[in-house]
Amino acid sequence: ALGVQAQALHHLNYLLAEPIKVAALYQSGVLVQVPRPERFAIHKLIVAARRRGDDHLKSSKDRAQAAFLIEALAEDRPDDLREAYADAKSFGPRWRERLNESLKRMPESAEKLGAL
Repeated sequence: ALGVQAQALHHLNYLLAEPIKVAALYQSGVLVQVPRPERFAIHKLIVAARRRGDDHLKSSKDRAQAAFLIEALAEDRPDDLREAYADAKSFGPRWRERLNESLKRMPESAEKLGAL
């Protein structure tokens, strides 16, 4: 009736674990919960590897977003990034495979994560 389609977001539980509260700029401000940036970056790596077919542009965008966040977080919040990466890898071989698949195409990000 609304003319919209919903698409399942894989690995949502990982992304939404331990959200943080931030102020959204609307009138006098609104407090909202958002995913932790380090989990968002790692989630983007996983999602990028899952995309197939015509989604290569989205996959590229996912990797670019992850790379940007990994670079910033490796400098400002390395412990949080290391913990989020280790947590994702602990979910099993398929998760590690997807992380590695994306990181093969992102040597600088792979190096930063490996150095944590």
